[in-house]
Amino acid sequence: MRMIVPPLAIRRSIDRSLSAYFRTHKAAEFRRAVGEFCRFYNVKRPRIEWYEYIDWGKTAGKTYENGRIHLIHPENWKRGRIYKTERMWIQTFYHEMGHFLFWTDAERKADTFTRRMVRGLRRGAAAMRRSPDASSRRAATVRARPTAGRRVVTGRRQAARLKSRVRVKASKTRAARS
Repeated sequence: MRMIVPPLAIRRSIDRSLSAYFRTHKAAEFRRAVGEFCRFYNVKRPRIEWYEYIDWGKTAGKTYENGRIHLIHPENWKRGRIYKTERMWIQTFYHEMGHFLFWTDAERKADTFTRRMVRGLRRGAAAMRRSPDASSRRAATVRARPTAGRRVVTGRRQAARLKSRVRVKASKTRAARS
């Protein structure tokens, strides 16, 4: 699925504004973030309503078909939540904006949109903490689509299996020649 996300500079600007809003609760910061977001996608601003809790605290945000978005206000975010971080609130915002943009197959697309909006934002800090072979571990966790009735094999195991298949084919062709 092709999905266009804003360039990294715009995403960082949006992210900074949302972080500032989470900390200071200044409405101008939030309006700036939503404005940049809507300007990039050329869509009308959604009508966002703030709540202390939604659905007895089970839901962090909700998007409706008419474009209204209900969100938990950052002041109330830490009450009764398992994950009380600023990052989780920002990712909830991205998720709901993903719903706002993509109506068909909304849940899967909103999750993908959230991951792509966050990708690369914290690259500098994360790269310093990461060990040199972290990228190989990350590549090993990438999942392939399962085919009918077959077990999904990923990463290093898949590479080892492919090498063994090549060896088997080579030995069979040698045996056939002799």
